[in-house]
Amino acid sequence: MTETKDKFNPNGSPFGRWDYLKITILVFATTGLWQSMHSLILPIRILDFVPEAEKNTYLGLMTFVGLIIAMLLQPVFGAISDRSDFRIGKRRPFIIIGVLCLLLFLPGIGLAGSYAVIFAIYCVMQISSNAVQGAHQGFIPDLVPEGKKGQASGIKSLVEMLGGVILIYIIGKFMDNYAAGNGDQWLWLSLLIPGIVLLICMLITAFTVNEKPGNGEIRFSIREVIRSTFKIDIRMNRRFLWFLASRLFFFAGLGIIQQFALYFLMYLGVSDPASAAASFLILAVAGMLIVVYPAGRLSDKIGRKPIAVTSAFIGAFGVLLIILTKDYNMIMVAAGFIGVALGGFSSTNWAMAIDMLSKGEEARYLGIANMATAGAGALARLIGPVIDFFEKQSLGMGYQVMLFTCLVFFIAGGLILLRIREKVSR
Repeated sequence: MTETKDKFNPNGSPFGRWDYLKITILVFATTGLWQSMHSLILPIRILDFVPEAEKNTYLGLMTFVGLIIAMLLQPVFGAISDRSDFRIGKRRPFIIIGVLCLLLFLPGIGLAGSYAVIFAIYCVMQISSNAVQGAHQGFIPDLVPEGKKGQASGIKSLVEMLGGVILIYIIGKFMDNYAAGNGDQWLWLSLLIPGIVLLICMLITAFTVNEKPGNGEIRFSIREVIRSTFKIDIRMNRRFLWFLASRLFFFAGLGIIQQFALYFLMYLGVSDPASAAASFLILAVAGMLIVVYPAGRLSDKIGRKPIAVTSAFIGAFGVLLIILTKDYNMIMVAAGFIGVALGGFSSTNWAMAIDMLSKGEEARYLGIANMATAGAGALARLIGPVIDFFEKQSLGMGYQVMLFTCLVFFIAGGLILLRIREKVSR
């Protein structure tokens, strides 16, 4: 990450190597929180309230609704921040207020006395989090120099996955203790640590990112923003629609594995399944770390599509390994391949989205891009009732259907990208 002097911060200083970290550090916390919540905390917590035989259905329903909320609200918050002109910057107010609201509702996951209450709290947390994410993702197109956005996207993906792996490793140990009946303190530690990390990263972002100050004038109506947020000229943005479809399928395949890995490992009879699920995700992140930054930089030279397509097929190969063997060690090897796929796809795919942005609507379009991510998560959660249905027919059949669905989704994500023509800057 060499210092680049072809674009300057609003205070006149060059955009340097530490600025890449400043504008991405918040995703360390948000990814760590939601990875832990979706993969470990919620799957174990709802077992306090729902029947064992229907756990996939209840978990899938909750997270499906939450992600539909994310699909609808993140582009709206992004569009509002695009048009904002606050004196402290157009992104910063959404980040500060959204994080504070998220921290306010986080303890409710531990205090809830029923599935319905957890459901409601989870949905409110999604609203708060997407206010943060909708605004925050505008920093890369706002501030990063041309020709360096692939590098910035690679760093963003790297920071995201580091947040996930570090917090998941810790929380996996805590939630195993909670699931074993060793006390509620383990659940509270699992909620406290991501909350503290989120607060620290928000403060770093709020006080160190050099965002251009506005004049405090309101230049739009909320009604107009909501009405125009989802408008896309199909003829002018055909590439963007193919991009959204590819992103939807790839991340749906990934989301299925992430969401139901814990229950799959329980089915296999693995001891300490929460720790095993955490190990799976950690190995996936290790694979991702190998490629995510080099893939982002390489895509600035050879284009995004070759790397993203190859990555999708590598993900399919990883799932195929799991299908062909139920051996625990081979599953962990497959995790590495899936991580490589995630690293290559996420960094180059995000850079591809940035390449397609319309001036002055950066956060809106990235919010729409993340609609595909949230939609993928929602689609992945719908597999929960399918798993339970086939498991009732024959033990293990539900998880076979789950894995074959992942395989198809990864392949589809790669094939769709072949329809996109991109311009390569050399």
